[in-house]
Amino acid sequence: MCLILVAWKVHPAFPLVVAANRDEFFVRPTAAASFWRDAPQILAGRDLEAGGTWMGITRSGRFAALTNFRDPAQNRSGTPSRGALVAEFLAASEAPRAYLERIAARGAEYNGYNLLAGDGDTLCWSSNMGGSPRQLEPGVYGVSNHLLDTAWPKVGAGKTALTQALARLPDDTALFSLLRDDGIHPDEQLPQTGIPLDWERLLSSAFVRSPDYGTRSSTVMCVGNDDWISFDEQTWLPGAKPGGRVRYRFTSRTD
Repeated sequence: MCLILVAWKVHPAFPLVVAANRDEFFVRPTAAASFWRDAPQILAGRDLEAGGTWMGITRSGRFAALTNFRDPAQNRSGTPSRGALVAEFLAASEAPRAYLERIAARGAEYNGYNLLAGDGDTLCWSSNMGGSPRQLEPGVYGVSNHLLDTAWPKVGAGKTALTQALARLPDDTALFSLLRDDGIHPDEQLPQTGIPLDWERLLSSAFVRSPDYGTRSSTVMCVGNDDWISFDEQTWLPGAKPGGRVRYRFTSRTD
């Protein structure tokens, strides 16, 4: 993912609300969100090149999502897939913070990442680029390709839009609208992450458009107090043309 917006224990009926965009090269093979045949409890899209995922939830309500940390000077070839960290958490039963603390010991093996992990009771975040594992308090959070709540323009704008969209739930129209924001932010507001200015401009929007690289999917997920989970994913094709859309509704109750 390149933008994850989260409202954690803010809405009275929906303790977890997530709106997220995944940006990637269009040539990278990807499967749309579904329950995995080899792990039927996991609902997630799948990177068919490395086998992992960028965001998913399980039938029991375990949730994880990941973004890459943008620093070309520190990217290395031959490192393990970061998407495997999401899949590993979803397939396990380990508490979120315990999992993040355990993988932090091998964080240097990976290129830079941010990882959110939750189990319905707690939500935690960590990064191998200077973000020690911590449990999040109730609030609205955003992460792109730097650390949690770094004041990048699209993170700030997205958090504001998410806060406003919460009032309209269970109507998720406003959540998908904020993910479709393709406005480019002014140069003076852009971060300097070691990529050319034209790419900083391109990547400054919540919804990224270019011929070869861009937003591949937009996902809105809501977990209710009644344990019902809604998961909607809109895929995007080159030219920002809409692809398929999947919609899942299920309960995490075990009784």
